[in-house]
Amino acid sequence: MPVITCIDDLKRLHRARTPRMFYDYAESGSYTEQTFRDNSTDFARLKLRQKVAVDMSDRRLARRMVDLPVSMPVALAPVGLTGMQHADGEIHAARAAERFGVPFCLSTMSICSIEDVAAHTTSPFMFQLYVMKDQEFLAAIIERAKAAKCSALVLTLDLQILGQRHKDLKNGLSAPPKMTLPTMLDLATRWRWGMGMLGTKRRAFGNIVGHAKGVGDTGSLMSWIAEQFDERLDWDKIAAIRDMWGGKLILKGILDPEDARIAADFGADAIVVSNHGGRQLDGALSSIRMLPHIVEAVGDRVEVHMDGGIRSGQDVLKALALGAHGTWIGRAWLHGLGAMGEAGVTRALEIIRKELDTSMALCGERDLDNVGPQNLLVPRGFLDEYQIA
Repeated sequence: MPVITCIDDLKRLHRARTPRMFYDYAESGSYTEQTFRDNSTDFARLKLRQKVAVDMSDRRLARRMVDLPVSMPVALAPVGLTGMQHADGEIHAARAAERFGVPFCLSTMSICSIEDVAAHTTSPFMFQLYVMKDQEFLAAIIERAKAAKCSALVLTLDLQILGQRHKDLKNGLSAPPKMTLPTMLDLATRWRWGMGMLGTKRRAFGNIVGHAKGVGDTGSLMSWIAEQFDERLDWDKIAAIRDMWGGKLILKGILDPEDARIAADFGADAIVVSNHGGRQLDGALSSIRMLPHIVEAVGDRVEVHMDGGIRSGQDVLKALALGAHGTWIGRAWLHGLGAMGEAGVTRALEIIRKELDTSMALCGERDLDNVGPQNLLVPRGFLDEYQIA
């Protein structure tokens, strides 16, 4: 068993053990991947301010996110196709999050269904919704999330139209994978993955197949998905979804201060500053660079969370110092899942918690509620390099 000390260790194992098309799906962005890269490199430009000779005992990482108690302000972000990274991946991730005391959010485009995850967990999980044109399906999946007692609806706003991801097209991404010669040769070297998939019946989009009208198999599924993302999504439709849901609502994909102000006026319980992990609008600014502008725009009217580029507990600390109330990780926990299944997700969370705790202490803080700009060294021009209204 290799010694796992950081997320990069899990990433290397993930790459070795998971078929290329699914690893590339996780570790890629749209078009030139500039925003995908900036999400991480902009974090690296921020430096932490060391403090010494202060009491570092009795440290506290716990907080509340959207009124849920959490052991640390880190949620497992929704990721499509998770059950293709590891058999029954969403179930394993949800169980790891539950034991760790952090939120898990299930994607509309998951392999395991809402009902699958609910049957294997005891704590409520969040559900992420893509707005589809099929109103019957939309209403039904919201009701299914209610029946599963999901703690919040996470409405993704930045995928009305799909940004092109070159690697997915070149790899022929599908779930389950099409048995082309290159794919079969690749799968032959990933025996752990293959054995896991042979042991599960969950190999297609569980929230859609058998639930959407006319979608009974993988062939009909792909054509349905291609036509379904609602390009007409606007605030009136968001209001209608809020009324159908009736519970906690988180708006994900906010990257502009004006949109953030609208979301706060709208009454969202939280917003997630996000560029979809660099997988949608290539050329957009990184989430961490936009975070302080959005925090300034909304003040304390709405909880501000962020995702994009978080690969360590130090990244979490930097986001909190710039005003985030909570953070969401995607690739970090996905690398753990692809590397070691449920144990890998747990290991990813342990790594992030340890890094967060140690870094907070070395910055002279004992409680995350006291973390702020005083703990950061921000490069000149970082916050005002671009004109942001």
